[in-house]
Amino acid sequence: MLQQYSHILVAIDGSYEAELAFKKAVMVAKRNNADLFLIHIVDTRAFQNVSSFDSAMVEQVTATAKNTMEEYITTAKKEGLEKVSYSIEYGAPKTIIARDVPKQHGIDLIMIGATGLNAVERLLIGSVTEYVTRNAPCDVLVVRTDLENKPALATTKPAQDK
Repeated sequence: MLQQYSHILVAIDGSYEAELAFKKAVMVAKRNNADLFLIHIVDTRAFQNVSSFDSAMVEQVTATAKNTMEEYITTAKKEGLEKVSYSIEYGAPKTIIARDVPKQHGIDLIMIGATGLNAVERLLIGSVTEYVTRNAPCDVLVVRTDLENKPALATTKPAQDK
């Protein structure tokens, strides 16, 4: 018996690796006739170090995230997915992706891009991907390759359409 997934979560952070995870998640959702749920987390800890913090910063980050997420929704629907939605959350990405959203939405598969951090950065700030793989209550698929299954780090990000 093959594993069937019903509710797939994809973490979107603007990185190339997250874009690859999204593209692969669309294909997995189509094959499984699954719901696709996209999440973007505004890491509020990043604003703690800004001395001139004001709400306009958060509003600008949120507006940018919303535009990005709506582009992803449009792309998924063009690929034939009907059951696709998103949320923008605020807080610590690790726990929101690994614990909160899976419980709230009945997620049975998380697809997340492999980290681009080096060993020292992972040691100092930790890897969201690593945390999710260790703490999520469901299956986690770490996307390390592009759509041709070539290592993502060995390829360059394709040029944007003009």
